[in-house]
Amino acid sequence: MERSSPESHDENLIASKIAGLPRTPGVYLFKDRSGGIIYIGKAKSLRQRVRSYFQASHSRDLKTDFLVRHARDFDYVVTDSEVEALILESSLVKKHQPRLNVRLKDDKSFLHIKLTLNQEYPRVLLTRRIRNDGARYFGPYLPASLARSTIKIINRHFLLRTCSIQIDGSLDRPCLEYYIRRCLAPCATGLCTHSEYTKAVQDVILLLEGKNEQLVQVLTEKMKEASESELFETAAFYRDRIRLIRDLAEKQKMASPGQDDLDIFTYDREGSRLALQLFSMRNGRVVGKREFFWEDLEFFDPRTFLRDAIQQYYLEQTYAPERIFLPSEIEHKEVVERWLSDKRRTVSRRQAKILVPKRGNNLDLVLLVERNAKIAFESRFKVLKSEKIALLEKLQHELGLPQLPRHIEAFDVSNIQAAEPVASMVVCWEGVMSRKDYRKFKIRAPAVPNDFAAIQEAVLRRYRRILTEEKKIPDLVLVDGGKGQLHYAYQALSKLGLDDTPLASIAKRDEIIFVQGQEDGFSLPRSSPALHLIQEIRDEAHRFAVTYHRQRRSIRDFSSELDAIRGIGPKRKRRLLQNFGSAHRVKLATVEELTPFLGEKLARQAQEQLATTEPSDEATDSGERSKVVKRRKGGN
Repeated sequence: MERSSPESHDENLIASKIAGLPRTPGVYLFKDRSGGIIYIGKAKSLRQRVRSYFQASHSRDLKTDFLVRHARDFDYVVTDSEVEALILESSLVKKHQPRLNVRLKDDKSFLHIKLTLNQEYPRVLLTRRIRNDGARYFGPYLPASLARSTIKIINRHFLLRTCSIQIDGSLDRPCLEYYIRRCLAPCATGLCTHSEYTKAVQDVILLLEGKNEQLVQVLTEKMKEASESELFETAAFYRDRIRLIRDLAEKQKMASPGQDDLDIFTYDREGSRLALQLFSMRNGRVVGKREFFWEDLEFFDPRTFLRDAIQQYYLEQTYAPERIFLPSEIEHKEVVERWLSDKRRTVSRRQAKILVPKRGNNLDLVLLVERNAKIAFESRFKVLKSEKIALLEKLQHELGLPQLPRHIEAFDVSNIQAAEPVASMVVCWEGVMSRKDYRKFKIRAPAVPNDFAAIQEAVLRRYRRILTEEKKIPDLVLVDGGKGQLHYAYQALSKLGLDDTPLASIAKRDEIIFVQGQEDGFSLPRSSPALHLIQEIRDEAHRFAVTYHRQRRSIRDFSSELDAIRGIGPKRKRRLLQNFGSAHRVKLATVEELTPFLGEKLARQAQEQLATTEPSDEATDSGERSKVVKRRKGGN
């Protein structure tokens, strides 16, 4: 692939850039005047597709009209095929989340079982992410409960280890897991040889591969040998294991891909709100159900919406069904089918098909899922609506606001003696916290413990960007603190010409509320629902700020610790954070887990160095701290 070089955002350049576009497949990224990406699309011919947006002869829908009015520049990426462009488009949408693209709110992957064959003494784990790390992965499991029950059976009846300590068989005694018959204890001297453990792993592989009859034969032979040797307790153990495997085989049969390997997508929509429903069916039974919700869907076209939803849902899945039923046709159907068929090659040669049933049982299935989507929509958006609106009306009355505060944004700051000062912004939409809209700020002001300046900076940066992106100003801005914080937040809004924006603050100590434009603060009754809502929003802003502050300090401490290890530079530190998710998890990692990213020698140095530090603030409760200590000491 080749990428275009960056150019100016001048509107006059768009026409000249279009003329220079290649007639090849690729992905285009439209940008607004601030340089932010507002839409990402794919094309069979980049020049033809991008040019079509700006041709006056073409009729435009609302979304295209908005795009053309706000686009000031674009970038593009050339790909080798249309399918590759589709995959890249989905990845970039997930990464950048442009305003005009459909963004799936829940992108959990299917559960898989991971057998760590890259370790000398493997163990089984649940995971949603497949890596190229030498382990072996089994799945996907539908429903997810099947994966969890399979893990329990393996741990209870095949006795593989569940700990993550480094095993060399030299411990004087095993942990409790051995004494309650949950582990073969390869860690302790003389209890389990490597060959015995390997045989147990081979039995687990047979189970996970679905070779249940072969496994039953192996266990039956072991049961007979134990019985002939009058080891009746051991024989009974194998008998029970055989029964469990046969029971599990029936469940696996019901959940495995077959002729009725089918996913059904439908939705229910009113205005900018939408509920998307997904039913997964295997062998005629519903084995999975997922719901996704949108509260601010500005522009809607069912052809592009359903296509984008399918792309994002299956992007990180390792599996796709044979058939997908939809209520209407989608854009680029053939390309999406080719992409999904490629995903199916690991389990079947059958091609994936996207269908819109028109009659018979298949149409009945779609209508059934549509009814469920309608129920989900009503339960999410309508059942509690009257109560929430009544609560917001009380808040409007208590604070003397000019309009109903449907959209509230709240700010808080966090620092310890000016170390890593940060601010948070949380959003409450119609009485419900909207986590997708939360924002966090690394304060750029001079490093002094000045909450006033931090609040001012966060408010100024937030609403300067809102104005640049031409988004809606909230109905109420809330800051954590007293009159001082309120004054500095008001100064920030005034600089942007937003001094008429409703603004309030709440002081923690006495819960005194200050409203901009009202001379004195006031208290609400402790039983007031309006006060409870304000406290909930304020506490959530505080929690989000403190969490971000801990992350910043943890990363700072983590970087300084690794800086002392020769051979670990910025790239390796970044890789560790990207793969483990946080500095805290890197500190908990074993040598084996660090080795793929650092090499064995560096991994040992890093593990020894990090083991000398105290557990990070992310391990906040005593149970988590005890796990950290045990793990470092090599305990269970």
